Amino acid sequence: MDRLLSMRVFQQVIDQEGFAAAARSLDLSAAAVTRLITDLEQHLGTRLLQRTTRKLSLTDAGQSYLAQVRGILSAVDEAEASAREQTDEMAGLLRVHTQPVMAVYILAPLVTEFRRRYPKVVLDITVDSAALPPIEDFDLTILGAGAHYDANVVARPVIVSEGLLCAAPEYLRHAGTPRRPEDLEQHACLRLRQEGTRQREWRLMNPQEGDREVNVSVTPVLVANHTDTLLSAMLDGAGISAQPLDLVANYLRDGHLKRVLAPWITGRFTLYAALPSRKYVPARARAFMEFLIEQTRLKAAQAEKTWPAGVSAAVP
Repeated sequence: MDRLLSMRVFQQVIDQEGFAAAARSLDLSAAAVTRLITDLEQHLGTRLLQRTTRKLSLTDAGQSYLAQVRGILSAVDEAEASAREQTDEMAGLLRVHTQPVMAVYILAPLVTEFRRRYPKVVLDITVDSAALPPIEDFDLTILGAGAHYDANVVARPVIVSEGLLCAAPEYLRHAGTPRRPEDLEQHACLRLRQEGTRQREWRLMNPQEGDREVNVSVTPVLVANHTDTLLSAMLDGAGISAQPLDLVANYLRDGHLKRVLAPWITGRFTLYAALPSRKYVPARARAFMEFLIEQTRLKAAQAEKTWPAGVSAAVP
Protein backbone atom coordinates (compact mmCIF):
# COMPACT_ATOMS: atom_id res chain seq x y z
CA MET A 1 0.00 0.00 0.00
CA ASP A 2 1.21 3.48 -0.87
CA ARG A 3 0.81 5.07 2.57
CA LEU A 4 1.31 8.63 1.34
CA LEU A 5 -1.20 8.25 -1.50
CA SER A 6 -3.73 6.74 0.91
CA MET A 7 -3.32 9.73 3.21
CA ARG A 8 -3.88 12.15 0.34
CA VAL A 9 -6.95 10.25 -0.78
CA PHE A 10 -8.34 10.24 2.77
CA GLN A 11 -7.82 13.99 3.09
CA GLN A 12 -9.43 14.66 -0.29
CA VAL A 13 -12.46 12.53 0.52
CA ILE A 14 -13.11 14.79 3.51
CA ASP A 15 -12.27 18.05 1.73
CA GLN A 16 -14.32 17.16 -1.36
CA GLU A 17 -17.13 15.71 0.77
CA GLY A 18 -17.37 12.45 -1.10
CA PHE A 19 -15.59 9.61 -2.83
CA ALA A 20 -16.60 10.58 -6.38
CA ALA A 21 -15.47 14.20 -5.99
CA ALA A 22 -12.17 13.08 -4.43
CA ALA A 23 -11.61 10.67 -7.33
CA ARG A 24 -12.11 13.48 -9.87
CA SER A 25 -9.73 15.85 -8.04
CA LEU A 26 -7.03 13.18 -7.87
CA ASP A 27 -7.64 11.80 -11.38
CA LEU A 28 -8.41 8.36 -9.96
CA SER A 29 -11.32 6.04 -10.42
CA ALA A 30 -14.00 5.93 -7.72
CA ALA A 31 -13.20 2.24 -7.22
CA ALA A 32 -9.53 3.06 -6.62
CA VAL A 33 -10.44 5.69 -4.01
CA THR A 34 -12.73 3.25 -2.22
CA ARG A 35 -10.08 0.54 -2.23
CA LEU A 36 -7.39 2.90 -0.88
CA ILE A 37 -9.60 4.04 2.01
CA THR A 38 -10.52 0.44 2.82
CA ASP A 39 -6.85 -0.60 2.74
CA LEU A 40 -5.94 2.33 4.99
CA GLU A 41 -8.57 1.42 7.56
CA GLN A 42 -7.45 -2.21 7.51
CA HIS A 43 -3.84 -1.13 7.97
CA LEU A 44 -4.77 1.08 10.93
CA GLY A 45 -7.18 -1.45 12.36
CA THR A 46 -9.92 1.13 12.88
CA ARG A 47 -12.78 2.76 10.98
CA LEU A 48 -12.07 6.32 9.89
CA LEU A 49 -15.32 7.15 8.12
CA GLN A 50 -18.98 6.58 8.73
CA ARG A 51 -20.68 6.00 5.40
CA THR A 52 -24.39 6.15 4.66
CA THR A 53 -26.22 6.69 1.40
CA ARG A 54 -26.78 10.34 2.33
CA LYS A 55 -23.90 11.32 4.55
CA LEU A 56 -20.18 10.88 5.05
CA SER A 57 -18.70 11.70 8.45
CA LEU A 58 -15.53 11.13 10.46
CA THR A 59 -15.32 8.76 13.37
CA ASP A 60 -13.44 9.94 16.46
CA ALA A 61 -10.40 8.01 15.24
CA GLY A 62 -10.85 9.56 11.80
CA GLN A 63 -10.98 13.07 13.28
CA SER A 64 -7.76 12.54 15.18
CA TYR A 65 -6.05 10.85 12.24
CA LEU A 66 -7.07 13.64 9.82
CA ALA A 67 -5.42 16.30 12.00
CA GLN A 68 -2.17 14.35 11.94
CA VAL A 69 -2.42 13.63 8.21
CA ARG A 70 -2.85 17.31 7.35
CA GLY A 71 0.35 18.14 9.22
CA ILE A 72 2.28 15.29 7.56
CA LEU A 73 1.12 16.15 4.04
CA SER A 74 1.83 19.83 4.59
CA ALA A 75 5.39 19.00 5.67
CA VAL A 76 5.85 16.72 2.65
CA ASP A 77 4.60 19.43 0.27
CA GLU A 78 6.93 21.98 1.85
CA ALA A 79 9.89 19.61 1.51
CA GLU A 80 9.09 18.98 -2.15
CA ALA A 81 8.70 22.70 -2.84
CA SER A 82 12.02 23.40 -1.16
CA ALA A 83 13.75 20.73 -3.23
CA ARG A 84 12.23 22.09 -6.45
CA GLU A 85 13.38 25.59 -5.55
CA GLN A 86 16.94 24.28 -5.41
CA THR A 87 16.50 23.18 -9.02
CA ASP A 88 14.39 26.03 -10.38
CA GLU A 89 15.33 29.11 -8.37
CA MET A 90 18.30 31.24 -9.42
CA ALA A 91 19.75 31.21 -5.92
CA GLY A 92 21.77 29.05 -3.56
CA LEU A 93 25.23 27.49 -3.54
CA LEU A 94 26.86 26.57 -6.86
CA ARG A 95 29.73 24.11 -6.40
CA VAL A 96 32.28 24.27 -9.23
CA HIS A 97 35.41 22.15 -9.67
CA THR A 98 38.31 23.03 -11.96
CA GLN A 99 42.07 22.93 -12.44
CA PRO A 100 44.33 25.75 -11.18
CA VAL A 101 45.05 27.36 -14.53
CA MET A 102 41.37 27.49 -15.47
CA ALA A 103 40.40 28.87 -12.08
CA VAL A 104 42.83 31.77 -12.54
CA TYR A 105 42.40 32.56 -16.23
CA ILE A 106 38.84 31.40 -17.01
CA LEU A 107 36.66 31.46 -13.89
CA ALA A 108 38.05 34.27 -11.75
CA PRO A 109 37.53 36.97 -14.43
CA LEU A 110 33.86 35.94 -14.75
CA VAL A 111 32.89 36.24 -11.09
CA THR A 112 32.05 39.96 -10.99
CA GLU A 113 29.70 39.93 -13.98
CA PHE A 114 28.03 36.67 -12.97
CA ARG A 115 27.41 38.03 -9.46
CA ARG A 116 25.94 41.17 -10.97
CA ARG A 117 23.45 39.12 -12.98
CA TYR A 118 22.68 36.56 -10.28
CA PRO A 119 23.34 38.14 -6.87
CA LYS A 120 21.64 35.33 -4.94
CA VAL A 121 23.99 32.65 -6.25
CA VAL A 122 27.05 31.87 -4.11
CA LEU A 123 30.02 30.41 -6.00
CA ASP A 124 32.00 27.70 -4.21
CA ILE A 125 35.03 26.89 -6.40
CA THR A 126 37.24 23.91 -5.61
CA VAL A 127 40.63 23.98 -7.33
CA ASP A 128 42.88 20.95 -7.72
CA SER A 129 44.78 19.04 -10.37
CA ALA A 130 43.03 15.68 -10.11
CA ALA A 131 43.65 13.55 -13.20
CA LEU A 132 40.10 12.21 -12.88
CA PRO A 133 37.98 15.04 -11.45
CA PRO A 134 35.07 13.90 -9.21
CA ILE A 135 32.40 15.24 -11.55
CA GLU A 136 29.57 13.57 -9.63
CA ASP A 137 30.45 15.55 -6.48
CA PHE A 138 29.94 19.01 -8.03
CA ASP A 139 27.23 20.97 -9.82
CA LEU A 140 29.64 21.82 -12.62
CA THR A 141 33.18 20.81 -13.53
CA ILE A 142 35.33 22.86 -15.88
CA LEU A 143 38.00 20.74 -17.52
CA GLY A 144 40.32 20.78 -20.48
CA ALA A 145 41.12 17.88 -22.76
CA GLY A 146 42.81 17.07 -26.03
CA ALA A 147 41.11 16.54 -29.37
CA HIS A 148 40.55 12.80 -28.76
CA TYR A 149 38.85 13.19 -25.38
CA ASP A 150 35.98 10.71 -25.18
CA ALA A 151 35.04 10.44 -21.51
CA ASN A 152 31.66 9.01 -20.56
CA VAL A 153 30.35 12.22 -19.00
CA VAL A 154 27.66 14.80 -19.75
CA ALA A 155 29.80 17.65 -21.09
CA ARG A 156 29.37 20.65 -23.35
CA PRO A 157 32.33 22.10 -25.28
CA VAL A 158 32.96 25.72 -24.36
CA ILE A 159 35.78 26.69 -26.71
CA VAL A 160 38.56 25.07 -28.71
CA SER A 161 42.06 26.50 -28.38
CA GLU A 162 45.39 25.74 -30.01
CA GLY A 163 48.69 25.18 -28.23
CA LEU A 164 51.19 27.80 -29.46
CA LEU A 165 54.96 27.86 -29.09
CA CYS A 166 55.99 31.18 -27.55
CA ALA A 167 58.96 32.92 -26.00
CA ALA A 168 59.82 36.28 -24.51
CA PRO A 169 61.49 38.81 -26.86
CA GLU A 170 64.49 38.94 -24.52
CA TYR A 171 65.07 35.19 -24.91
CA LEU A 172 64.82 35.38 -28.70
CA ARG A 173 67.29 38.27 -28.83
CA HIS A 174 70.08 36.28 -27.21
CA ALA A 175 69.13 32.73 -28.34
CA GLY A 176 67.82 33.48 -31.83
CA THR A 177 64.46 32.61 -33.36
CA PRO A 178 63.81 29.01 -34.50
CA ARG A 179 62.84 28.78 -38.16
CA ARG A 180 62.11 25.06 -38.45
CA PRO A 181 60.74 22.56 -35.91
CA GLU A 182 64.17 20.88 -35.82
CA ASP A 183 65.71 24.12 -34.53
CA LEU A 184 64.05 23.44 -31.15
CA GLU A 185 66.86 20.96 -30.47
CA GLN A 186 69.17 23.94 -29.94
CA HIS A 187 66.82 25.89 -27.67
CA ALA A 188 65.90 25.94 -24.00
CA CYS A 189 62.48 24.27 -23.82
CA LEU A 190 60.01 24.49 -20.96
CA ARG A 191 57.76 21.42 -20.83
CA LEU A 192 54.53 20.60 -19.04
CA ARG A 193 54.68 17.24 -17.30
CA GLN A 194 51.81 15.08 -18.54
CA GLU A 195 51.12 11.39 -18.15
CA GLY A 196 52.15 9.43 -21.22
CA THR A 197 54.19 12.33 -22.70
CA ARG A 198 57.88 12.04 -23.53
CA GLN A 199 59.59 15.14 -22.21
CA ARG A 200 62.50 14.85 -24.68
CA GLU A 201 60.21 14.67 -27.70
CA TRP A 202 57.82 17.40 -28.87
CA ARG A 203 55.06 16.55 -31.32
CA LEU A 204 54.08 19.46 -33.57
CA MET A 205 51.22 19.81 -36.07
CA ASN A 206 50.93 22.02 -39.14
CA PRO A 207 47.29 23.08 -39.73
CA GLN A 208 48.19 24.47 -43.15
CA GLU A 209 49.36 21.03 -44.30
CA GLY A 210 46.42 18.94 -43.15
CA ASP A 211 47.73 18.69 -39.60
CA ARG A 212 50.94 17.04 -40.72
CA GLU A 213 52.88 15.94 -37.66
CA VAL A 214 56.56 15.91 -36.83
CA ASN A 215 58.33 14.72 -33.68
CA VAL A 216 61.23 16.87 -32.59
CA SER A 217 63.91 15.90 -30.08
CA VAL A 218 64.38 18.52 -27.36
CA THR A 219 66.30 18.91 -24.13
CA PRO A 220 64.04 20.54 -21.52
CA VAL A 221 65.63 22.97 -19.09
CA LEU A 222 62.46 23.06 -17.01
CA VAL A 223 59.72 20.46 -16.52
CA ALA A 224 56.72 21.31 -14.32
CA ASN A 225 53.19 20.07 -13.73
CA HIS A 226 51.99 23.65 -13.17
CA THR A 227 51.10 25.83 -16.16
CA ASP A 228 51.55 29.12 -14.31
CA THR A 229 55.11 28.14 -13.39
CA LEU A 230 55.98 27.58 -17.05
CA LEU A 231 54.22 30.77 -18.12
CA SER A 232 56.03 32.86 -15.53
CA ALA A 233 59.41 31.38 -16.44
CA MET A 234 58.74 31.96 -20.13
CA LEU A 235 57.79 35.60 -19.52
CA ASP A 236 61.05 35.99 -17.60
CA GLY A 237 63.04 34.81 -20.62
CA ALA A 238 63.81 31.22 -19.57
CA GLY A 239 62.96 29.63 -22.91
CA ILE A 240 60.28 28.40 -25.30
CA SER A 241 57.05 26.91 -23.99
CA ALA A 242 53.75 25.72 -25.43
CA GLN A 243 50.69 27.41 -24.01
CA PRO A 244 46.98 27.47 -24.91
CA LEU A 245 46.14 30.49 -27.02
CA ASP A 246 43.56 31.73 -24.52
CA LEU A 247 46.22 32.02 -21.82
CA VAL A 248 48.81 33.89 -23.85
CA ALA A 249 46.61 36.04 -26.11
CA ASN A 250 47.04 39.19 -24.02
CA TYR A 251 50.81 38.68 -23.73
CA LEU A 252 51.08 38.23 -27.50
CA ARG A 253 49.00 41.31 -28.13
CA ASP A 254 51.02 43.59 -25.84
CA GLY A 255 54.38 42.23 -27.01
CA HIS A 256 55.49 40.49 -23.81
CA LEU A 257 55.57 37.22 -25.78
CA LYS A 258 56.28 36.31 -29.39
CA ARG A 259 54.91 33.32 -31.22
CA VAL A 260 57.54 31.13 -32.85
CA LEU A 261 57.39 28.51 -35.60
CA ALA A 262 53.96 29.64 -36.88
CA PRO A 263 51.84 27.96 -38.19
CA TRP A 264 53.04 24.91 -36.19
CA ILE A 265 50.99 24.10 -33.08
CA THR A 266 51.38 21.53 -30.31
CA GLY A 267 47.77 20.38 -30.43
CA ARG A 268 44.18 21.45 -29.93
CA PHE A 269 42.49 21.61 -26.56
CA THR A 270 38.80 21.83 -25.77
CA LEU A 271 37.43 23.47 -22.65
CA TYR A 272 34.41 21.48 -21.38
CA ALA A 273 31.68 22.19 -18.87
CA ALA A 274 30.70 18.84 -17.36
CA LEU A 275 27.56 18.01 -15.38
CA PRO A 276 27.02 15.03 -13.05
CA SER A 277 23.74 14.16 -14.79
CA ARG A 278 21.33 15.35 -17.46
CA LYS A 279 18.49 15.22 -14.94
CA TYR A 280 17.63 17.68 -12.18
CA VAL A 281 20.24 20.24 -13.17
CA PRO A 282 19.87 23.28 -10.88
CA ALA A 283 18.92 26.47 -12.70
CA ARG A 284 21.99 28.19 -11.26
CA ALA A 285 24.24 25.50 -12.82
CA ARG A 286 22.57 25.86 -16.21
CA ALA A 287 22.85 29.65 -15.97
CA PHE A 288 26.54 29.55 -15.10
CA MET A 289 27.30 27.09 -17.91
CA GLU A 290 25.55 29.28 -20.49
CA PHE A 291 27.24 32.37 -19.04
CA LEU A 292 30.66 30.67 -19.23
CA ILE A 293 30.13 29.72 -22.89
CA GLU A 294 28.78 33.17 -23.80
CA GLN A 295 31.56 35.14 -22.12
CA THR A 296 34.44 32.90 -23.18
CA ARG A 297 33.45 32.93 -26.83
CA LEU A 298 32.70 36.65 -26.75
CA LYS A 299 36.14 37.46 -25.35
CA ALA A 300 37.80 35.20 -27.91
CA ALA A 301 35.94 36.91 -30.77
CA GLN A 302 36.83 40.38 -29.47
CA ALA A 303 40.47 39.50 -28.90
CA GLU A 304 40.86 37.88 -32.32
CA LYS A 305 40.38 41.28 -33.96
CA THR A 306 43.56 42.58 -32.35
CA TRP A 307 45.80 39.48 -32.28
CA PRO A 308 49.04 39.71 -34.23
CA ALA A 309 49.48 37.98 -37.58
CA GLY A 310 49.99 34.24 -37.27
CA VAL A 311 47.74 33.90 -34.24
CA SER A 312 44.33 32.26 -34.62
CA ALA A 313 41.53 30.83 -32.54
CA ALA A 314 39.04 28.06 -33.08
CA VAL A 315 35.54 28.42 -31.63
CA PRO A 316 32.99 25.61 -31.96
